[in-house]
Amino acid sequence: MASLFLLICQKFNPMKKILAFTLLIAFISCQKEKPAKEMLMLSGNIDGLKSGTLYVQKIQDTVLVPIDTIVFKGKSTFETQIKLNAPEMLYLYLDRGVTNSIDNNLQFFAEPGTIVINSSLEHFNSDAKITGSKNQELLEEYKKGTSQYINGNLDLIKKQFDALKKNPSADISKIEKEQQELVVSKYLYAVNFAVNHKDYEIAPYIAVFEIPDINTKYLDTIASSIPKNIANSLYGKKLNNLLKERKLMEK
Repeated sequence: MASLFLLICQKFNPMKKILAFTLLIAFISCQKEKPAKEMLMLSGNIDGLKSGTLYVQKIQDTVLVPIDTIVFKGKSTFETQIKLNAPEMLYLYLDRGVTNSIDNNLQFFAEPGTIVINSSLEHFNSDAKITGSKNQELLEEYKKGTSQYINGNLDLIKKQFDALKKNPSADISKIEKEQQELVVSKYLYAVNFAVNHKDYEIAPYIAVFEIPDINTKYLDTIASSIPKNIANSLYGKKLNNLLKERKLMEK
């Protein structure tokens, strides 16, 4: 393309040649920028880490598979580029080498662009601070909102346990009713959150992975609310497939 462009330029006068070369440079620059729209620039720091391996993983056919490997040799910082066509949930697995810990896994909602993840070796998951992803920001907001329901359920489980411990034949039907009501509240919160953030991939993600067994009409509500570009995303397509399966089962 550039060679043809230069050949044509030979027929131009000096001023037109300058204009033509300017357009050529602009064209080449645009060509170089295109791949960046499908790239994730991932960087960060794991404080206290001197050696080990960080695996970037994704779910493929229900199995986690590595898509990139980062080896640490003396430095705690990292930087890598990953091809990412659209927002998708990715996972970091930290292999500490000689140090074992159950705190080795970190989930984050990746997007094309720049994402920075800073954490610590001691608390890799809980200390993680993730910036650069709007879907991740919304995911954290969603989790914060659902924490009240999780804590409420834990309180009810303890209440149930204490009641049965005191009297094995105790009537716990009231507690069970409260648990059911709590589940309903949690599911309705998820539906409302998804609909209120319909312009982001977090909406179909919540439907598919947080409330897949909810009444079909609610899944339909979320699917009907999201715009075309979200419906055509990875999780938008998964939501559409889930809806089809659910409707076939209900026939």
